[in-house]
Amino acid sequence: MRQAGEGAAAGVQGTVAPGFEAVREQFAALLATEGGELDVQVAAYHRGENVVDLWAGPDMNTDSIMGIYSASKGVAHLVVALLVQDGVLDLDRKVSHYWPQFAVEGKQDLLVRELLAHQAGVVGATDGFTMEELADDQVVAERLGAQRPFWRPGRAAGYHALVLAALSGEVVRRATGRSVQEHFAERLQAPLKLDLHLGLPAGQDDRFLSAQPMSATPERLRELAAAATAPDSLSGIAFNRHHPRNREVWELPTLPVVRARGPASFGGIGTARSLAKLYSALVSPVDSGTPLLEPATVSAFGQIQSHGFDLVLRQPKAWAVGFHAVSETYPVLGAGAFGHSGAGGQQALADPRHELSYAFLRRRFLFPAQADADHLRLLSALVTAARRATGCGSTARD
Repeated sequence: MRQAGEGAAAGVQGTVAPGFEAVREQFAALLATEGGELDVQVAAYHRGENVVDLWAGPDMNTDSIMGIYSASKGVAHLVVALLVQDGVLDLDRKVSHYWPQFAVEGKQDLLVRELLAHQAGVVGATDGFTMEELADDQVVAERLGAQRPFWRPGRAAGYHALVLAALSGEVVRRATGRSVQEHFAERLQAPLKLDLHLGLPAGQDDRFLSAQPMSATPERLRELAAAATAPDSLSGIAFNRHHPRNREVWELPTLPVVRARGPASFGGIGTARSLAKLYSALVSPVDSGTPLLEPATVSAFGQIQSHGFDLVLRQPKAWAVGFHAVSETYPVLGAGAFGHSGAGGQQALADPRHELSYAFLRRRFLFPAQADADHLRLLSALVTAARRATGCGSTARD
């Protein structure tokens, strides 16, 4: 690995492998645009090897950890993928097969794959959650399992922003007797030595960089006002805005109860380095091991399950099984690439065709459209470097 300081803008720290210098250059350009005050990390693996490990910012250190927001859903659903691969769960079984109490109010026929693709219709509680309740996956699952859905299950999709992995996690708990958090710690965190947590251990808060609100420029305030919906709309309910003591999404990792319990929909804490390593280990031989997921499992979870107008996000959206179909957002990626973003600009994904993984964490919030433009520039440089490394512009699995 080559030190990032060689020819890079001041403030960039870390390493890149020979041939991947363009990623560092794009990272430095991003920092220049933001004025150098951004605490941020980016990491990538190619064919199981760490090729990018960069960070910058006034408060950022090599072992700083941040909230990963909804990228937590991707972490949780990697556990689901392993259980499907093991034969413990079946994507084409009804949710009620594992969780009989779910089979009320018209939800009795919903399949596990439809639940994972945000098609259940229970995006939030009709009267909202306190922060204590929202941080407790079993409480969320119990409330929503008994609730009438907001649309006919399986017939439409809407982002279950704060609750999806509580629902899928209840399926895991019913089938195995153990939580998603427990499975993650045993099967992924410990073997891969990940600095990534669904429930931050006591004594680790000194490494945690608390989230920062979005810079309120006039342009961003206009965009925010244009996107505003009523607190009791589907979007408002999905983000718990109808509850009188709700907190803003950017604040969630700052709440001690969220960090301690690690709710699987939004409560993960960690580093970009560990997120990239996790996604790489699914499809490549990390640390001389074998890929954790078989090609058939990767294909099943990366396959687009639903595509159309998302009733919560109020825009077109492609959902894979438990993940974003990320090549729909970043067309430079290969078909079947999968991952999950997080509020404010976080991203983590795997591209099996290029044998790549990528993770990006930032401390200060940013609108998704602006964050996606940053990711596309970094991913374009990363994919180009990977193609050159494999020779003649071809990919390893073409």
